[in-house]
Amino acid sequence: MSDATAPTSVPQIKDLGPRFFEFVSSLERPVVFLDIEATGVDPQRDRIIEISLLRVSSDPVAIEAPRTWRINPKQRIPQEASEIHGIYNEDLESCPSFVELAGELAQVLRGADLAGFAISRLDLRLLKAEFARSEVELDLSVPRLVDAQVIFHAREPRNLAAAVEFYCSETLEGAHGAEADTIASLKVFAGQLARYEDLPTQVGELDELSTALNSAFVDLGRRFMWKDGEPAFNFGKLKGKPLRWAAGDPEHRTYLRRLLQGTLEGEAHDVVVEALQGKIRRKPGGS
Repeated sequence: MSDATAPTSVPQIKDLGPRFFEFVSSLERPVVFLDIEATGVDPQRDRIIEISLLRVSSDPVAIEAPRTWRINPKQRIPQEASEIHGIYNEDLESCPSFVELAGELAQVLRGADLAGFAISRLDLRLLKAEFARSEVELDLSVPRLVDAQVIFHAREPRNLAAAVEFYCSETLEGAHGAEADTIASLKVFAGQLARYEDLPTQVGELDELSTALNSAFVDLGRRFMWKDGEPAFNFGKLKGKPLRWAAGDPEHRTYLRRLLQGTLEGEAHDVVVEALQGKIRRKPGGS
């Protein structure tokens, strides 16, 4: 087990409230809270580079200290991924591979249910794929799941009406009417400026904040993403593959030409045309 970062203080059960104590006391078997960092978001092509497991049990009622491993993925970590989690290939050179750790991880996970934030979207899929490649038997279809993100989205709606109530202390009347929604959007933004004193008031800075999520993608339709500063497929049979690589292969060049005759539009269309001409775009800012 590697100490990837300075240990984080683990809360005591008594500090988490009576309802959490009730949850733990009712457990029929342990629950393992987990989080994963990876080279990307494709379970078949990407690899886990860090995993933390925290086991909660009812007999005795306890939260065990988390166990965290850093893992050598045996493949290059894209720059964009490293900028998110702060883990670079050189940090993992002396770390064991997943295959080497699979047995140890399985011991912690076996016989437990699983919990975390958004684990059903990606973490669990990455974990299943890694164990399948390791040939260590662990049936991850058996554990029940507690996904805090799913609960969050179910209990705290993320829509305009909820934003009006939160920022303006009002009820949105006439929701889904263009005029009512337009006025509500203005009032929500004004409420955000009032609530967050560090929120910029200049359009340029607000634009950077508002488009930060899209900066990972080449085009608004998100057909291509930035990977190591160049376009890579975010769809279809070549998902995750660099556009430069596809444009240099005769078979895939034919595929690219077919795409141009299909539904590609805007920047997605233009970036493929450029690639076929031997010009590969670079991510703005040079990162």
